[in-house]
Order: sequence, then C-alpha cells, then structure tokens
Amino acid sequence: RDLRQAVKMIRGPRGSKVMITVLRQSVEEPLDIEIVRDTIPLVSVRSAILQPGYAYVRITNFNDDTTDNLARELESVESGETPLHGLILDLRDNPGGLLDQSVKVADLFLEEGVIVSIKGRMPESEKKYGAKQQAQDRDYPMVVLINGGSASASEIVAGALQDQGRVL
Repeated sequence: RDLRQAVKMIRGPRGSKVMITVLRQSVEEPLDIEIVRDTIPLVSVRSAILQPGYAYVRITNFNDDTTDNLARELESVESGETPLHGLILDLRDNPGGLLDQSVKVADLFLEEGVIVSIKGRMPESEKKYGAKQQAQDRDYPMVVLINGGSASASEIVAGALQDQGRVL
C-alpha cells in the first residue's frame, strides 16, 4: 500500500496496540507483528568525531530544541582530548523550521554582524537580528554543507555564516 496510507493506519492513541503484517520475498507466510504505539522523539541534531580534532554535526530541522541540542553536541565534541581543529555543519535536505532557532544557531558561531534582516512595505515591519558575543569562542574552521533540499532556516544559517566570512 501507499506509505501515507500505512502511516495513517498505524497512528493512534499512545499505549494502544496495532498489528502490522509484513510480507517478505524470502518468507512464504506473512509475518504478523504487534507493536505498541508511542511518541517518536524527533532528534534534530547529531554529531560524530570524524578523526581526532575534526567533527561532523548534522541538523535535520529547526525545532524548539535545536539550539540547545546543538550547544550540547558542540560542548561534547569540543571537550574531547584533542582540541577541535575543524567542523562540518551539515544542513543538506534540511527544510528549515523556526526563525528564532536559525538565528540562535548562527549566533553560536558568530561574534558580531547581522544574521538576518526582514524588510517589509511598512517601516515598522522591518527587523534585524544580530549576533552577540558568546561565552564560548568557536573560532575553528568550518564548512557548511547545503543542497537543493536546504531551505528556510537552513539558508539563513548558511547565508549568515558565509556573509560573515565564517564558513565556506
């Protein structure tokens, strides 16, 4: 069946049970699996050490917890035995999310300058979001990865960091 149809049928009240039937080419009989519905946490930030001193951080979307999660991941990779010599920030296929989170994420890596500005037809609708000096100095080299699936908040972060000469 269509995946959207299947997801609709699987969704339900937390704690209730649903039976899923799986068909496999290598197994003659269908396999029935009973699962208990639950909330699936959306983790928007993941990191890994590529080699000593070099880290990779992926942000999949910008939700309420993204900046806090990113700060925790950065503290983790920065507190390793080897000082951080470089960071890859992966925003590929990130559809975006909350504006305030994109501003805060960019601000983690910037000491000054405009992160994003909004201009409208009415002067009162204009707004500028600027970087503030952070307690943690993150002056290691960075690269930001984007692609055609990077939009909205991820474009704000990538653009701000590039405009300030912080990343490639």
